[in-house]
Amino acid sequence: MSAQSLTLVQAVRDGLYGEMERDEDVLVMGEDVGKNGGVFRATQGLYEEFGEDRVVDTPLAESGIIGTAVGMAAYGMRPVPEMQFSGFMYPAFDQIVSHAARLRTRSRGRYTCPMTIRAPYGGGIRAPEHHSESKEAFYTHEPGLKVVVPSTPRDTKGLLAASIRDPDPVVFLEPKLIYRSFREEVPDEAYTVELGEANVRREGEDVSVFTWGAMTRPTMEAAEALAEEGIDVEVVDLRTLKPMDTDAIVESFTKTGRAAVVHEAPKTGGLAGEIIATIQEEALLYQEAPITRITGFDVPFPLYALEDYYLPEPARIKDGIREAAEF
Repeated sequence: MSAQSLTLVQAVRDGLYGEMERDEDVLVMGEDVGKNGGVFRATQGLYEEFGEDRVVDTPLAESGIIGTAVGMAAYGMRPVPEMQFSGFMYPAFDQIVSHAARLRTRSRGRYTCPMTIRAPYGGGIRAPEHHSESKEAFYTHEPGLKVVVPSTPRDTKGLLAASIRDPDPVVFLEPKLIYRSFREEVPDEAYTVELGEANVRREGEDVSVFTWGAMTRPTMEAAEALAEEGIDVEVVDLRTLKPMDTDAIVESFTKTGRAAVVHEAPKTGGLAGEIIATIQEEALLYQEAPITRITGFDVPFPLYALEDYYLPEPARIKDGIREAAEF
């Protein structure tokens, strides 16, 4: 199988191209996605390849973009609307939770809503206000939505293809901090990575760490540093937050008996709480220490230099994991 070395954002573009070539019902729409190729160039070249009917530049109206996509999906198309930043999704929130997520149940299965809402998300790039939110928990709370957050180029292409082919709506959050931070060999051929299946990035025996998206790399860095101290860390990249791979969480925890969760979203109401509750329900008798949460803070996302203090970085992640391991 041939492959090429791609960044994460290039893998997004490659995944979109492959699915548009495979299925003529797939179309891309959003602000500046056409002639301009998107603010991060994730759709670059698609307009020239597939034309204005399948790569649609829309008005600056998020509610209109998602509402239009819901109608298209209900009648058999597979739209992939792009929200320019995840912090711009709030005007479309009603369309997402009241219509896209409920179409299957509201119509008693007559209609489904096969659409994939792409959005760059997360902090770390010194962006203005409303450009750096990590509000994945909003969407995992809504029945009928699936939520995906990739952490590598190879996973990105496969998860995006699986999302586009899925019969129900998927919120596909792309961690822009790592859009261009590293490369990975990505197969040229079309393939899928199954939704709802976590990936153990590092095997370990002492403590399990659950994370996703841009936090996977600093967590791996912290795990490697702790190995030099004699603490063997298992790192589980959840990849899909809804449905969440609870079997992988429980399997890892029953092996180690200790855990930490790393995410950049605020602590209160973050998915670390859901993961910890799952462990309490399914594997309480294996627990040997309190589970630590290594997260963003309960404040509005800060601007510029203060991002470095807000986002979990390897030193803070290492301290949190050590706390769980040494209790």
